[in-house]
Formats: sequence, C-alpha cells, structure tokens
Amino acid sequence: MRNITEEEIRELIETAMAQRRFSYAPYSGFRVGAALLAEDATIYGGCNIENAAYSPGNCAERTAFFKAVSEGTTEFRAICIVGGKEEKATEFAAPCGMCRQVMMEFCRPDFTIILATDTKNYQIFSLEELFPMGFGPKNLA
Repeated sequence: MRNITEEEIRELIETAMAQRRFSYAPYSGFRVGAALLAEDATIYGGCNIENAAYSPGNCAERTAFFKAVSEGTTEFRAICIVGGKEEKATEFAAPCGMCRQVMMEFCRPDFTIILATDTKNYQIFSLEELFPMGFGPKNLA
C-alpha cells in the first residue's frame, strides 16, 4: 500500500463521514460517503445517489472519482468509504464491483482503500487485495 499518514487517514474518514449527510438514499436507507485523496493532496467527496429505477443510481466512490476526473484530476493515492443504514455507520461498506473497476482505470494496484465506521474503527486494504486480477488499461496495452 502507498504511504499514507495517520493525519490523512483521519481527515479522509471525517470527510467521508460528512459526505454521508448528502446521500440521497430514500429506497435503501443505506447512506454512503466517500473521500478520495488525489496525488496533489486534494480531497474529493462523494455520496451515493439512488434512483427509483435503481440502475441510474451512482455509488459514493464513483461520484468522487467522476467529480475529480471531471475537474482534470486522474492520479490518486487513497479513498475512504463510510456507509451504513440511516444515520450511523455500523459496518464496513466495501466498494461494489463497478466501483472497483473504476478504481482499476485510474489507480495503481497498491492504491489504498480505507473502510471505516468512525475515526477509531477502520481497516486498510490495497486495491489489489480487494480486486485481485482486475482488468485495467494495462491489459489493453
């Protein structure tokens, strides 16, 4: 995994927790916030956005990535994901397969993924650990 400081971890967790407030989850009640750390130290927030038709919804992780990429940023160090039913995050919310695939597009295998419920309870993984043998741009080279 890439170098990430305790201060950066705390800031990412706090940002992801705050992003949950913006979640639009009237159907599942599962509110997710994400905080994406770019190489230049900018943090991009994201939340999940549901839709009555389900398919048009978007995960917090992809919201953060798409926000960053739409602003010209394509190099990233870490992401923190905080999710859970309604107001309190009570379990670790791992990224779905589509989000892992988006991470493969923009991140190295040692990209850091932090799953948290609060600043004291978190686990750290690499993208490669959560998405072994993932398909990415190098496969098309």
